[in-house]
Amino acid sequence: MRADVQNLFIGIHMLYHAHEKDLTLTEMLPELENLGYRVAEREVKQELERLSQENFLTAHGEAYSLTGTGIEEFKAIQDKLKVLCTEVLKPVKAAGASG
Repeated sequence: MRADVQNLFIGIHMLYHAHEKDLTLTEMLPELENLGYRVAEREVKQELERLSQENFLTAHGEAYSLTGTGIEEFKAIQDKLKVLCTEVLKPVKAAGASG
């Protein structure tokens, strides 16, 4: 997976987890690794900072929590993912198959 696409997915995972409870770097890194992402601590920290700069997360000490803007962004992402899943999770037709 390309790095830019992976970062978008990581950001979505972070918004989801922040929706459930506050995030920390030390908890998020192994969670992302368990999901199959190959990331370094630096990359996770950069994504947390990016989400904070966009006002989706707010930092307090070592933890990050979801902002009102982050909640709205997460809802918008969920809506788009529902549509995307109906398209991309269909069985793929064999090349050259008609119909």
